[in-house]
Amino acid sequence: MPALLKKRSIAFHTLGCKLNFSETSTISRMMENEGFEKRQFDDLADVYVINTCSVTDNADKECRQLVRRIQRKSPESLVVITGCYAQLKPKEIAEIPGVDLVLGASEKFNLAQHLLELSKGDSTKISSCDIEDVSGFNASYSLNDRTRTFLKVQDGCDYTCSFCTIPQARGKSRSDSIENVLRHAQELASKGVKEIVLTGVNLGDFGKGADGNKKNEENFFDLVCALDEVEGIERYRISSIEPNLLSDEIIHFVAHSKRFMPHFHIPLQSGSNHILGLMRRRYKRELYAEKVALIKQLMPHCGIGVDLIVGFPGETEEEFKETFDFLHNLDISYLHVFTYSERDNTHALNIHPVVPQHTRHERNKILRNLSYMKSQYFAEQQRGQNRKVLFEGYNKNMMMEGYTDNYIRVVTPYNPAFANSIVDWTV
Repeated sequence: MPALLKKRSIAFHTLGCKLNFSETSTISRMMENEGFEKRQFDDLADVYVINTCSVTDNADKECRQLVRRIQRKSPESLVVITGCYAQLKPKEIAEIPGVDLVLGASEKFNLAQHLLELSKGDSTKISSCDIEDVSGFNASYSLNDRTRTFLKVQDGCDYTCSFCTIPQARGKSRSDSIENVLRHAQELASKGVKEIVLTGVNLGDFGKGADGNKKNEENFFDLVCALDEVEGIERYRISSIEPNLLSDEIIHFVAHSKRFMPHFHIPLQSGSNHILGLMRRRYKRELYAEKVALIKQLMPHCGIGVDLIVGFPGETEEEFKETFDFLHNLDISYLHVFTYSERDNTHALNIHPVVPQHTRHERNKILRNLSYMKSQYFAEQQRGQNRKVLFEGYNKNMMMEGYTDNYIRVVTPYNPAFANSIVDWTV
């Protein structure tokens, strides 16, 4: 019997997106059901699992740093790498000293079986397949506390954005069924969860079957309508949705919904139509402005977040200024700003001229400053309004925090009566 079976402690670390967090949480619960004792990642454990991202070069570097840290702390422990980086570059990861197992997209949910056959000192095992062969849908949700959970309803992407490796890492677009999503929502409600954040790679594309080959009768609008009727869940948020898939009927529905919050996160990536074309995005900035205008017409109090990439190949000073001016005049609440990072096997590598690193970082700083001003202005617009705040249960140095329905962060002295509760609050 392998020594591993006598030592059943395991620790997880997640890099990247909400989707990764939902999957790590699900795999963690699966391992606990197999008899493993979950430990904190900073504690000693027999198995360490790193669920990786590969959207930026920094995520790759962080994975390597984590492996080195484990090696120094607990050289006899098994180290497992899974997630997007593991699917894209399994051989590269296998060459990192200390890595014992690399699990691609099709194998991450079979971790327990792989660990039965693994011993420290064996040559690094890679279990992966071509991404074209990845099919099926593995439902996942995070459950670290009862306040909110990230519920995965869709995976993969059929888009071909020139900067992105996610289709190579996660495969074709495919979805859960509405019936299964409703069952998971009811299950989470029974556990006391108050808020569900719907997550996926391309949420608005919900409706393609588990094999990714066909459109079902269902779509994302059908899903939000059905979820709105689930008793027990008091709040839903849409984690991110492409502007070309954010239909007017979805916006109108959220404006009158019982449970969907007045909060959208809509990727833009650039305010220059020329750069959007180079990125192979499926919309122009005029469509984006129309969506924001409709949201604000129906819900003036709605929070709107925006994803941006700065320093994309070919982005001139004039085009960056186009982006800045477009955002400056747009009625949005905050920005998530990403510095362009070269990714292997993407079309963007063929686009020139390359923007120098120092210019990319300067543009990032400029947009982050704009984001701060936008968020302060949005909060000031809401000042004095009564909004509902869902407070988290954590006591952080005698303080606690929560978010309004329209996603304004509220911090107040810790009050146990507020924990995991929705409280009327004057912002």
